[in-house]
Amino acid sequence: MARMHSRDKGKSGSTKPIKRIPSWTRYKGNEIEKLVIRLAKSGVEPSEIGMTLRDTYGVHDVKAISGKRVTKILAENDLLKELPEDLMALIKKFIASKKHLEKNKQDKTAGRGLLLTYSKISRLVKYYKNSGKLPADWKFETEKVMMYLE
Repeated sequence: MARMHSRDKGKSGSTKPIKRIPSWTRYKGNEIEKLVIRLAKSGVEPSEIGMTLRDTYGVHDVKAISGKRVTKILAENDLLKELPEDLMALIKKFIASKKHLEKNKQDKTAGRGLLLTYSKISRLVKYYKNSGKLPADWKFETEKVMMYLE
């Protein structure tokens, strides 16, 4: 399948590990939940929590061991942020591109990148509205979004 904004095909991804819990796993479900909560309180993003658990603690799959995803654990403990992590990353990219474009008005490539990023944000907002993770009246406005970043 082709990529969204180019003709490249990309590379195939890796497969998820088997759902069963391996014998070498040191941690139980409640211990992993405590680790996730502790990492989230220290300001680590959900995707970084998964990588930290994998690389530092040897946890191959949080859901297989604890029965819950990282974001579900964070939601139960009221540690999830208002905006999802992937949407925040796109918004940061949009704002950085916009600031660059204000300084460099002739940069046509950056202008196209800004349009592509905006379209990705629009699609993601539409998805999150339909799935109920964002309120139905939420709109992407640059000034309003700058508030979330601070």
